[in-house]
Amino acid sequence: MTRRAGLRRFVGPAEVAPASPRPSHPAQDGCELCARPAGEWHGHVVDTEHRLILCTCRACFLLFTSPEAGGGRYRAVPDRYLRDDERPLTKAEWEGLGIPVGAAFLLRGDSGTTAFYPSPAGATECLLNLEALAELAAAHPLLAAAEPEVEAILIRAAEDQVETYLVPVDVCYRLVGTVRMYWKGFDGGQEAHEHIDGFFAGVHSAARRFGGEG
Repeated sequence: MTRRAGLRRFVGPAEVAPASPRPSHPAQDGCELCARPAGEWHGHVVDTEHRLILCTCRACFLLFTSPEAGGGRYRAVPDRYLRDDERPLTKAEWEGLGIPVGAAFLLRGDSGTTAFYPSPAGATECLLNLEALAELAAAHPLLAAAEPEVEAILIRAAEDQVETYLVPVDVCYRLVGTVRMYWKGFDGGQEAHEHIDGFFAGVHSAARRFGGEG
């Protein structure tokens, strides 16, 4: 059983740059919280009540870096990229999660952890073996280290390895935008896979080693 993700996709075709997992240009319509111009820099804030990702100016972004600001409704998306090279997932562990595709991201919220995968139709929710995930988190602490709503665990299974990253949640929807823009036919086509490979290369380059910290 699958359904579209509730969190709004924020990226458009012009924003997809496979070698750069985070956007670097100003918000097109200014800050979505105060309506002021975002300037040369903008971040993203999650509206946890309506499950939206909002483009914000720096002032609004910094305001909501505090968990208490706004009663917790708005949360700034941090800029952490982590990977755990010492404790990688195995293909058998990945397959035990019951995710039917080769790449997905895990997002933790008030109702638990949900799995989504990028598809030509957008971010699609899929059933997740929560018991298997709980067992894996004991051996792979990176899986439990993401901040709720604003960070996600991004996983990609290839033939010979499984890549696992902790990333800002907006990065996952940037990947969704890449798939939507370039995917063609049943298997996606060479161009789509080249852009996806470039995207994950950018994430890997940005990620620092996870040391077991929360």
